[in-house]
This record gives sequence, C-alpha cells and structure tokens, in this order.
Amino acid sequence: MENMDKRDLPFLTVGQLATLIESCEISPVEVTEAYLDRIRKINPLINAYITIADEQVLLDAKIAESEITNKRYLGPLHGIPFAVKDQFLTDGLTTTNGSQLLSDFVPNRNATVISKLKEAGGLLLGKLNMGGFAGGGIFNYPYGIPRNPWALDHTTGGSSSGSGGATSAYLCATSLGEDTGGSIRSPSSFCGLTGLRPSRGRVSRHGMFSAIWSMDTPGPITRNVEDCAITLQAIAGADPMDPHTEPIPVPDYRRHLTGEIKGMRIGIVKELLLDDYIDPQVKTSIVRATQTLEKLGAIVDEVSIPLMKNAMSYLIQIPHTVTEMSAIYDNFVRTRLGEYNHDVQVNLLLGKILPAQIYYKAQKLRGLLREQTKNILQEFDLLVAQTDSEPAPVLTSGHMPSSKNEVIDKILRPIFSTVGFALVGLPAISVPCGFADVKGTKLPIGLQIAGRPLAESTVLRAAFAYEQATEWHKASPPI
Repeated sequence: MENMDKRDLPFLTVGQLATLIESCEISPVEVTEAYLDRIRKINPLINAYITIADEQVLLDAKIAESEITNKRYLGPLHGIPFAVKDQFLTDGLTTTNGSQLLSDFVPNRNATVISKLKEAGGLLLGKLNMGGFAGGGIFNYPYGIPRNPWALDHTTGGSSSGSGGATSAYLCATSLGEDTGGSIRSPSSFCGLTGLRPSRGRVSRHGMFSAIWSMDTPGPITRNVEDCAITLQAIAGADPMDPHTEPIPVPDYRRHLTGEIKGMRIGIVKELLLDDYIDPQVKTSIVRATQTLEKLGAIVDEVSIPLMKNAMSYLIQIPHTVTEMSAIYDNFVRTRLGEYNHDVQVNLLLGKILPAQIYYKAQKLRGLLREQTKNILQEFDLLVAQTDSEPAPVLTSGHMPSSKNEVIDKILRPIFSTVGFALVGLPAISVPCGFADVKGTKLPIGLQIAGRPLAESTVLRAAFAYEQATEWHKASPPI
C-alpha cells in the first residue's frame, strides 16, 4: 500500500479490497481502522448506524490478518468489513429491530446470514438504522432519521434505510438489507447502489425479525454487481434451521458475470411505466437503459402483466402487510402497543380488525398475479422496469399521512414498481441507470431487473452487462 493513503481504503470495492488483502498489500486491520475513522466522521451526518462494534471488529480484524498472513485465506470476503440492518440477530450485540421496545435486547446467537458472513471471513462493523419493525415505520425513527448521502434532506428509502446510507457513504464495504416490498431495492435506487432481493427460499431467514412472513427476504446492498454476487455467494443456500430454504446447489455467481446477454429475451412491463405513476425523468432513464440492453444484443419487447399496477394497493399488498405483521407481534400489540411509533400502531390495529374475507381476497389476487407473471416468464428470461417511480423524496417527519392523496404520494407511488415482484417471490435487482435533477439537486435513478424463481445468476449477468456498458455506478455522493 505504498502509494495509497489509508483514508482511501473505504472507497475501494469489495473485489478491489479482496485482491489487495489476499496479496497482503493491505491488512484487514488497516481497512477496518479506515472504515471506523470514516464512520466517526460521517455517521453523525446521516444516522446510518444504530450500534458500532468498534472494539470487537478490531479484534476480529487482527484474527483475520493472522489467518491470511499464515496462508489460510478463506475467499473474497475474508477481512472485509460489512454492516447489517438491525433486523438480524447478532450474538452479544444489541438488536433493536428499529424500535425502542428492543433497545436493550442482546441476543445470544447469530442469524444464519450473520454466521455465514463471519464464516466467509467478513468483519461485522455494526448494526444499521431501519424503519421500526421493518414495516410501516418510515416516518419516525427512534435512533435518528437516516439521511441520504446524495442530499441530506432526502430519504434513503424503505426500511433498510441505514444499509443504503452506510453503503453509499462508504461506511461499510458491503451490507445486508431485508426486502419485504422493496426495502433492498428502494434504498439502492435512491442511493445510487446495487441491491438484490433474492428469490424466496434462496437465503435463510432464521434469526431475522419478520415483518410480513410470506414476503420477507434478506439480501445484499453493495456498490456494484460484482460485490453483490460476492455477498450473495456467502449467504445463499439451504439452511436446516429454515425449512423454507430451497435444497438446491448455489451457483458460482461471479462466474456468470460474463457481460454477455446476446439473445436474452427481456420484457418491459408496460403497466409499471404508466405516465400517471412515474416521474418523466425516471421514465426517460429507463427507456434509455432498455435501449442499452438492446444494443448489447438482448431482444427487448413490451409485455403486459395487468395486475402489476395493482400490486401496491389496498387490494393486494396492504392486507398482507397489516394482517401478517399484527399476527407476528400479537403479544406486543396486546401488551405494549403504546410504545410503537404511531405509523406502526396504525398498521397493527388495522390488521386486528381487517375482515378475513379481505385477506383471503388478497391471497387470491396474489395467486392470479403470480400466474400472470409466470406465463410471461415462460417466454421471457427477464423483466425490467424502474426500481422506484420517482427520485428519493424529501424527508418526512411526524405521523403517517392520513389523507388518501398523501398516502398515494408518500407511501404507494415511491414503491409502486417493486411490490409486484416481491409478491410473486422473484429475484430482482436494482442497478444505477441515471440521475434526476430535482430543484438543482442530483439524485440517482435505479433500473430494476427481475428473473425467474432462483435465477439470480441470470439477473446478475444482465445487471453486470448493463453496468459495464455504462458509467452510472462509478458516481459518488458529495458527502
């Protein structure tokens, strides 16, 4: 590291750091110290971290350094500092699930994804800010409002807000979020990152607090597609502690990053590009991105999935949200309801009074949406749309919007295009594809690419091909 200032280390990708660490040109201790220094400087501005494990991570870094020096290199995450949404259990480290109700909860075990990252040699920097209980709590943050590194008065998006902010501001090399309706993809879109929601069953949920049991999915938020593949490689696979994981082999995801997509059939979901729902600058960027995919040799056509435009609605998504969340936290609802944020209280109480017939109808509509999507994916390899229908909105504080128009503008419209793929359980990635000018502020835009169930390799391959053909992922926030 003769010509490199230690302060520059946080700006390297996982892939770049891994090469330098394996060759012993830099040490895990140097990298960790550089990240901790930057966290102390930048985190007070963006509130990305709830808990920082500074003493333990330095001890772990020294162990990693010794292992690598003694030729016991474990792979590309060995000695790499990572951080995780505070939704995952961490042995000996506070896990709040974004709520004061759990401010003193210290688990005595790790979530499976944490164990896997540590087994791969990863170094846990700390726990990241999030919406309370990962559902609905995006207007009140008991641990400080997470701020977008691209514009501090704008949101980082979704409940994995700290994961988006920390990764974008170079406060960790890679991170984990959790995506129920879009909370990996939205922060990635709003913060100029790459974020993958894996297929349901590809990654274990054991040791993760749930929000909507039938939709919750852990996944990586990173600075490029290669880092996303590296992180997914570590956490994917069957887990005997989670019977809903798929007992099938995990591909070598990096080997699929060939940049070759010639002949791949890609469908543009026309229902997600409706002018009434999408910002014109976002639509322009998505159209331009699909043209790039076409130039790379993909066969791109418009497709129709009629129910996609209704996925984020009172007909389908919201009955799942309120019913399942109130059932999961039934004991808290009965005994500690007043300690929840107001917006979460609204969802929990609505879940208690929603008629069973409404939830049943939502399930039927979800099944129909799944069938419509499945039929299209018999002809097409991938589906594309915008990740979010507008750039990162200005931060909102206070109670949940109460009027219909406020709910549409502040809750439904921003994640209008992510929920459908989550309801169906498809793998879907967000990659940077442009910028919008919002009153003189430059804000990132994300392209969403979804694939068949368990076809993460195909999704990553297309995302990598697009990334390599463009420069958007190289941009850095001004912070």
